Amino acid sequence: MSTSSDTPSIRKATPADAATMAELGAATFTETFGYLYPPEDLQAFLAKSHTLESWTRALTDPTRGVFVVEHESGRKIGFIAVGACKLPVENLEAQAGEIQQLYVLAEFHNLRLGRRLMDLGLEWLNSQGRAPLYIGVWSQNHGAQRFYGRYGFSKVGEYGFPVGNTVDEEFILKR
Repeated sequence: MSTSSDTPSIRKATPADAATMAELGAATFTETFGYLYPPEDLQAFLAKSHTLESWTRALTDPTRGVFVVEHESGRKIGFIAVGACKLPVENLEAQAGEIQQLYVLAEFHNLRLGRRLMDLGLEWLNSQGRAPLYIGVWSQNHGAQRFYGRYGFSKVGEYGFPVGNTVDEEFILKR
């Protein structure tokens, strides 16, 4: 998918990537949101959500698409996970899809990888017949809300997202 050797490539992640995805998922979540939580809450969340086992399940689930960005050095620097909607949406449509996770390491934010990942995730969801689409986003993450707004997502609800004993106010966006 890359047009030059110095452009990071994106590929579908496989079960062989589970350990790398667990590490990358934990690193990007911590880098993005870790400052918000007491250390014990952050560790409890990571121990549940970014494990070898949780990523193995994700990468072997045929209803999910996970795509990983590889730097020319071979380092994994970002990813998107999409699939069936798991958000607490009232009267959820049977074929609803969700952008479940979209993260890029901060040092690579200037490469427009978020847009490339989002386009690929939306394409995959469309190929699976998933519609409408949802995403959960932290209520205070205004940059992400603007980014998703450019893709036609708008707020339709709220819910509590637990990180250990901390519960974040999250917005549910729909397209």
